[in-house]
Amino acid sequence: MLGARQAPVRAAAETEGPMIVTQKKELKLLTPKYCESIHQTRRRPTRTVDIGPVKVGSEHRIALQTMTTTDTRDVEATVEQVKRCADAGADIVRITVQSKREAEACMRIRERLFKDKYDTPLVADIHFQPAVALMVADAFEKIRINPGNFADGRKTFDEINYDDPSEFAAEREYIREVFTPLVEKCKSLNRAMRIGTNHGSLSARILSFYGDTPRGMVESAFEFADICRDNDYHNFLFSMKASNPLVMVQAYRLLAEEQYNRSWDYPLHLGVTEAGEGEDGRMKSAIGIGSLLMDGLGDTIRVSLTEDPEFEINPCGRLANLGKKADEEKWGVEAFEEHRDTHLFSRRVGTLPEQREGDTVDYRPLLHRDGSVLAVVYPSDLEQPELMYRRLGAKLVVGMPFKDIATADSILMYQVPASDDVAGRRALRRLQEVGVHVMAPAEVLAANPLPDAVAVMQLAVAASAHRAGGVQLPEGAGRLAVFIDGSESAEDLAALKDLGAVMGLLKTAPGLSRVHASRRVFEQLQQQEISLPIIHHITFPDGSSRDDIVLQAGSMVGALMVDGYGDGLVVECATEDGDYLRTTAFGLLQGCRMRNTKTEYVSCPSCGRTLFNLQEVTDQIRTRTGHLPGVSIAVMGCIVNGPGEMADADFGYVGGAPGKIDLYVGKEVVRRNIPNEDACDQLIDLIKEHGRWQEMEVEEEEGEQALAGAATA
Repeated sequence: MLGARQAPVRAAAETEGPMIVTQKKELKLLTPKYCESIHQTRRRPTRTVDIGPVKVGSEHRIALQTMTTTDTRDVEATVEQVKRCADAGADIVRITVQSKREAEACMRIRERLFKDKYDTPLVADIHFQPAVALMVADAFEKIRINPGNFADGRKTFDEINYDDPSEFAAEREYIREVFTPLVEKCKSLNRAMRIGTNHGSLSARILSFYGDTPRGMVESAFEFADICRDNDYHNFLFSMKASNPLVMVQAYRLLAEEQYNRSWDYPLHLGVTEAGEGEDGRMKSAIGIGSLLMDGLGDTIRVSLTEDPEFEINPCGRLANLGKKADEEKWGVEAFEEHRDTHLFSRRVGTLPEQREGDTVDYRPLLHRDGSVLAVVYPSDLEQPELMYRRLGAKLVVGMPFKDIATADSILMYQVPASDDVAGRRALRRLQEVGVHVMAPAEVLAANPLPDAVAVMQLAVAASAHRAGGVQLPEGAGRLAVFIDGSESAEDLAALKDLGAVMGLLKTAPGLSRVHASRRVFEQLQQQEISLPIIHHITFPDGSSRDDIVLQAGSMVGALMVDGYGDGLVVECATEDGDYLRTTAFGLLQGCRMRNTKTEYVSCPSCGRTLFNLQEVTDQIRTRTGHLPGVSIAVMGCIVNGPGEMADADFGYVGGAPGKIDLYVGKEVVRRNIPNEDACDQLIDLIKEHGRWQEMEVEEEEGEQALAGAATA
């Protein structure tokens, strides 16, 4: 039954073409070993873990997971939701188990599903309750425990002083005492286990000893894994989840590195904690999960969205197929020496354009210090200038464009309007006057000069001209940019130091792996101490689905951004709406913690514990706070996913009891037991108290209406 239900979501992912390489040599690895190859996607070898009829590990395809949102005590509703998930293609379904009442319901859920011919493995999600875990192991094929609260009780942020490290080690004996009975039972029943650390719910003892760090996440999990191994129990896997994709990726890399150091081979479950809803949730998941899949890490995945759980399976399957394709086709480049720091995030920041004497326009807005978004504009777009301005994210006042917080920084055109196209040139000039610059290929500008444009040349051409005496810009062009395709020689890349270019557009050549070729480019720039800003340019074939655009851009560009590689991006698809492509690019920058252009919402997918309608409340909060860029608000249905999982949020809205809400600033609860009907108002008051509020702007009248209003005033 499993195979038949999975078929609909297993269509091959579209990519930029086959990316194959023949490796002729192996060089000394300077980057810590966290994957099989930093030059090529090779799936990390792992043992097989049996989860009922589903086998998870490198010898098997990547398994797809989701989690129910029903009250587990409602057996009928939970059974029906599991069936919908299985029918959508879920290999494994997780169910929250809070107390003995839920554990008792789990046996009936399992029996009902078997009776209806559904053998989809079920996972019990356990927090705080070792006794409940022992009960439910009789019913479900897998137990998920969180080292942050399985033995250490309810979440606190109290600091514990460990002047003597032996005091910290001694406390492990209590963990061993509490955890060993579950290990023994899972071993005797051949149940699987996930040791799932969450960044936001590390125990007080781990936080006090290691800090709120990826290292603490790994060490917390290894304490439990060591107990499993001491009992000769190996049917387990790990997860290292965080709501911040950068933290998540660092933690998984460190976990994999430590497994290599210990000669361990336990599989990995990948997921971004509380990724959110819609395209924002998909983007965060792609950045976190997709980045790791590009390195061959990951054996089972979940895309965590605030949608009905069956809708998580399609994007989950698309990511799994992308990882499968990269591994099977061995996307990569020839080996090169690399010095990437995978332990600490450090963004490579390019030198921004400067103003020069004699410039007739201001070139400084060409790029943005926090990450730039470029947009591709076609000559046909100029036929409706106001529509084009809107798609670029500009404000309009009497038909004139003005830059806004999420306006494209510059535009790229492959053809420019002819010199006698007065309207088209006027539309571009209005953009230039407000700091949205026009870039075009040098040969296009040579044939049809455009004042103050930025000429773009292939790096190989520009480097050759530089060696021959100097690069000549076309008439009217005020700056040079270069196309980099990832295949350039070290000599051509070194020429970037003296070309005087203002940016490089990294658009990998067909047949090259974007991730690995780009890593090679950035390594060369680092070795040559070249600070040229690099903009990732990713293109999609006509007719690409929006899910593929988000998930592939997030996976392949995100895999570079999580290492601090890149100063922005342009997403191109000729058949897609330019406004969508622009907002997708901004979403990727925000997901990579670079440039905040909108309010960010961290929401826990309702898991049966939630104390209010998560979607309705999130929509209500979004309506009233969606104009606060740079503010992060966590909407958590219950205390389990409260202060822990909103580690990244500025403010938190958490279900504390039926009909009651607790409000947080960071991790600290500041208002308790607020009635549901008053909580949104009090959240806004709290935002105002902390100086993060701004009034919503009223869009100005535009065009003829504005002119008419001015005439009658």
